[in-house]
Amino acid sequence: MMSRQAFLCSLGSLYLSLLLVFLLMDVYARPANNSLLKEKAAEGKDENEILPPDHLNGVKMEMDGHLNKEFHQEVFLGKEMEEFEEDSEPRKNRKKLMVIFSKVDVNHDKKIGAKEMQRWIMEKTDEHFQEAVEENKMHFRAVDPDGDGHVSWDEYKVKFLASKGFNEKEIAEKIKNNEELKIDEETQEVLDNLKDRWYQADNPPPDLLLNEEEFLSFLHPEHSRGMLKFMVKEIIRDLDQDGDKKLTLSEFISLPVGTVENQQAQDIDDDWVKDRRKEFEEVIDANHDGIVTMEELEEYMDPMNEYNALNEAKQMIAVADENQNHHLELEEILKYSEYFTGSKLMDYARNVHEEF
Repeated sequence: MMSRQAFLCSLGSLYLSLLLVFLLMDVYARPANNSLLKEKAAEGKDENEILPPDHLNGVKMEMDGHLNKEFHQEVFLGKEMEEFEEDSEPRKNRKKLMVIFSKVDVNHDKKIGAKEMQRWIMEKTDEHFQEAVEENKMHFRAVDPDGDGHVSWDEYKVKFLASKGFNEKEIAEKIKNNEELKIDEETQEVLDNLKDRWYQADNPPPDLLLNEEEFLSFLHPEHSRGMLKFMVKEIIRDLDQDGDKKLTLSEFISLPVGTVENQQAQDIDDDWVKDRRKEFEEVIDANHDGIVTMEELEEYMDPMNEYNALNEAKQMIAVADENQNHHLELEEILKYSEYFTGSKLMDYARNVHEEF
């Protein structure tokens, strides 16, 4: 039998291990800003909670100012992204990637150029747009129970609070009678932020009623130029430290102090800064003057900007273009599969010729 002293030592070691795990989890999850709406969205919303998502497929930056780490995979795979899973059989993923290569290679010269990749990126981005439209139809029906084609702020508010656990009938009755709602401070702040977005999505002439198209802009601002501007203002407001409505490199790469004083935490911080510095200097700051304006950030955020798509195509090619011919061959895409699909493919060279 284990002695009491040995048991206590073992228990203490277990406690320290668990504490370290939780602290490391906190470092990985730290936010780029303090916007309550965005933090609440990131906590893991219920599937019935009709809240604008923080993550927008095919958009380079999240609603909270984080860079979209899956952007390259989203604009290369489109709807097929879910098929490439970490634990999928490499041979199956290899075959899927070969099929995609043949689709991108429209002139069938067995290599992909920037224009071919640009066309593909635009096509995959449009797929994400269509997915958002279909999802919006479902959500709109949920908040428009009388089917009159318009949703008032109060109707949305009732459905939103019901998804948060409030009694829907009681809330509806109190709102109808202009009675005070007993809502916690955090939920009220989320509602205030959502109401601002609601007003922005309400196209002229404003009537505080959203039709299906306006509701799409509310949930997915990337579908509306006006809402895209609003999203950019929100991001700059959160990151802009001196209030000049522009972003310097230091403002863009700033992050909260790490909660764990060890090398792993420092590596995470270093990667954050490196990724954001590269994106700021090489992509967002279009005229390379060291300042990002609202206009530059808006162009960067616009998923249907053809010029951005061409630049993205060139960058994606450069990542895997080992022979420096400004094109991608199949072997190169297979070798750098993790960049394009999030999935590593082993022994790609041994199997490529016999399978394709």
